Amino acid sequence: MKQDFGVNQSLVEELYQRYQRNPLSVDPVWREYFKKGGATESLKSANPGPRARRLSGSGGLPIATSSFPPSADIMVATDLQSRVTAMVDSYRSRGHRQAKLDPLGLLPTPPDELSLRRFGLYSVDPETVFSIGSLTGQSSLPLRDIVHLLQETYCRSIGVEFKHIDEPEIRHWLQDRMESTCNHTDLNHEDQIHILSKLTDAEMFERFLHTNFIGAKRFSLEGAESVIPFLELLLRSTMRHDVEDVIIGMAHRGRLNVLANVMEKSLLEIFAAFEDEHPELHLGQGDVKYHLGYSSDRILPNGRSVHISLAFNPSHLEWVNPVVEGRARAKQDRRGDVDRRKVIPLLIHGDASFAGQGVVTETLNLSQLRGYQTGGTIHLVINNQIGFTTAPDDARSTPYATDITRMLRCPIFHVNGEDPEAIAQVARLAIDFRQRFSRDVVIDMYCYRRHGHNEGDEPRFTQPVMYAAIDQHESVREAYVKRLVATGNLTEEEANDIAKRRHEALEKALEETRTHGFVPPVYAGEGVWKGFPGGADSAVEKVATRVSATKLEQLFASLNHVPDDFTPNPKIKRLLDTRRAQAAGSKPLDWGAAETLAYATLLSAGTRIRFSGQDSQRGTFSHRHAVLFDVRSGKRYFPLKHLHSSQGVFEIYDSPLSEAGVLGFEYGYSLDYPDALVVWEAQFGDFVNAAQVIIDQFISSSEDKWKRLSGLVMLLPHGFEGQGPEHSSARLERFLALCAEDNMQVCNLTTPAQLFHCLRRQVIRPYRKPLIIMTPKSLLRHPAATSSLESLASEDFERVLHDTSADPKRVTRILLCSGKIYYDLDEERKKRDLKNVAIVRIEQLYPLQSKHLLDALSAYKPGTDLVWIQEEPRNMGGWYFMNATLPDMLNGRHPLRSICRPPSASPATGSLASHKLEQQWLVDAALCHDEKDAHKDYIAKAS
Repeated sequence: MKQDFGVNQSLVEELYQRYQRNPLSVDPVWREYFKKGGATESLKSANPGPRARRLSGSGGLPIATSSFPPSADIMVATDLQSRVTAMVDSYRSRGHRQAKLDPLGLLPTPPDELSLRRFGLYSVDPETVFSIGSLTGQSSLPLRDIVHLLQETYCRSIGVEFKHIDEPEIRHWLQDRMESTCNHTDLNHEDQIHILSKLTDAEMFERFLHTNFIGAKRFSLEGAESVIPFLELLLRSTMRHDVEDVIIGMAHRGRLNVLANVMEKSLLEIFAAFEDEHPELHLGQGDVKYHLGYSSDRILPNGRSVHISLAFNPSHLEWVNPVVEGRARAKQDRRGDVDRRKVIPLLIHGDASFAGQGVVTETLNLSQLRGYQTGGTIHLVINNQIGFTTAPDDARSTPYATDITRMLRCPIFHVNGEDPEAIAQVARLAIDFRQRFSRDVVIDMYCYRRHGHNEGDEPRFTQPVMYAAIDQHESVREAYVKRLVATGNLTEEEANDIAKRRHEALEKALEETRTHGFVPPVYAGEGVWKGFPGGADSAVEKVATRVSATKLEQLFASLNHVPDDFTPNPKIKRLLDTRRAQAAGSKPLDWGAAETLAYATLLSAGTRIRFSGQDSQRGTFSHRHAVLFDVRSGKRYFPLKHLHSSQGVFEIYDSPLSEAGVLGFEYGYSLDYPDALVVWEAQFGDFVNAAQVIIDQFISSSEDKWKRLSGLVMLLPHGFEGQGPEHSSARLERFLALCAEDNMQVCNLTTPAQLFHCLRRQVIRPYRKPLIIMTPKSLLRHPAATSSLESLASEDFERVLHDTSADPKRVTRILLCSGKIYYDLDEERKKRDLKNVAIVRIEQLYPLQSKHLLDALSAYKPGTDLVWIQEEPRNMGGWYFMNATLPDMLNGRHPLRSICRPPSASPATGSLASHKLEQQWLVDAALCHDEKDAHKDYIAKAS
């Protein structure tokens, strides 16, 4: 008799094939069955049918109607259940590959990894009931419903990557939130109308600009209008979490739209920027309209207010990322928001830049580090599926633009930007996830770019197929209107009325702008920046930076104390003994002692100090030791945290091996904490060139472009000691080339006391400008580079240090220098017992006020030879800047020339012996009377 095995046909076939190869490989029951030939004919001709039944007590597992033994029934049932379980797991891990993400439908169809055939379930009766574990909270469902639920959850307009997350709690939370709703969000009529209104706002704004300002660049959001309802829904979702502040960083695409329709910036102000009728207001300053930032307070439907800040941003796309993170951390610290729930950083990226820019990875790596945590960032990638003209397969080596974020083990939601209700779902999920787990979350919104990179660009040159599809494609708003009309939730008249009202508002604003004009207000100096001016250095009064000897002795005693149960390293014990001798006045202060005292005095006055950099706790050159480690337990002790009960907060962090990300973070922190001392230190000064964009586009120019101030301090180890090209120069010349309009302060100090006073001045003066200090290496322990405790108590910071040892009447040559070279010159001068050479030190190279320099030179006779001496090659260091600056100050009083190393493409030699020889020749040239006595060939090149 022919047997029909129904849904288990494929299993029986497999078992029979195994039996034929090796009878002992199958269960004895099946072996006996096949031996009698019970299934042979059936397996040749059987056509599986829908005859299946539930086996009582099997937990809803499907068993075909058959006559084979009960033990075989259980095996078949178990096997089918395992196949269903595998299918469910595959949907969770790979469903995103089958999701309908591309609004244009141009993405290649991936192989179907989720078909029933692949799991041996193709012939199973769709009504067969299976156990489903945690799926939807039910214990079992028919196969048809299981597949439908999985398709809706993971393969519709949202594709989710979350199985790479290690923590089971997070995975289960995401599964429950998504599968319990099929990854849909319930929207009432009011919600849907609100989404439509924001889509209309976005679309009408772009079309209005396109019509009224023909040819003007605006970096349109058209094709990605869902960004606006996404941001709006995200803001509304903050109501459930008592969020007080959202800080947004984004590049230029869609920025004007966000300013108008999310930030609620005045349309008059936006239109006035297009009209550009007041050129006298922006001579040599300001920035293009699609780089500008803004902040506003939005009143939400529940009456709560949330502050929104859109950070200013240059064209360097992703470089605002760490700046936003630093700002968020500062705002959280100001509020005492230790859980980091009240301030949320939100970064909006482009797909090409997100995959291509290294600063993205540096910033992501900060996410879970204790010195840089912000409680999780919400990332929105506007995935236009194109760079400027570059296709994705030429722009990245990964399937998704967001694959780099898998390093954080965070969820990644890929969503079709043409489905606003799917956008609503991921917006709510994103903020709920962030607030619960304090982790980053990524939304990869697939959309398109209706115009080229800018409105004057022709994208059809390079993407003809894509733009042929775009030309025929209806807008996001039009598609959503059709959807709402089809479901009876909206009429065409209602949709048209929404559009009409928005267009009238735009027309009215433009008419008012053109009729009455509009002068943009200045937003600087508000909020936490009230009382902290920028402007000219010459307008700021000199401040006293000295601290009484009694106070210094008290603080030094606290710094040199360790708990009784703490066992320091023996070398640290000797350091503490030295510091106690320094406190007693029996030894002079070295660089590390003076620096530590500067921090201690500021902390004692209530100042917050934040310090970070590579190996900064100990110090690259082992001079700082701001954190001590118990040799037995490894326990940390921070002397600067134990001064007294009412002191300021002290934080110092060893940063990751990152310059751009960390410097951007600290710059951002300084933007929202002007009353703190914020310090970033490079491991070696030359490392700073890996953060050049942060310096060029933010630190040196933000006041000129955006009226934004910063008091950030940068400590850059600098000096020629034979450590080769990479560890000699902090590229002083680059900073000086950026100096203008009193935009920042550049110092190259020579004494510990000067460092003490300079750091204190940065806080005590209300004047806030970035401070760049060329810090020493060998001078950290140089026996001559010391200061007395009294110099901290009786002096203040001096921009120019006079030569108090020279007799002006006998001087025939004045050496003008800065930094370490002073000690080589002074030592050699003493050896030669030269009485006719004076050495004047410029401690602050910029801003350099003429009165300070002229005061130092006033004692010397007019016409006295004035020579600028530097260690750096002639084309580097301070010479070019000084040669351009000093002649006007000197007004012919002194002839000016220079002695330097010869011009070079590289900062220094790699040979220690060559370095010493060059240094000796340099000093000889500076001090000899007759240059024939010096090494004339070398000097001829150097002078």
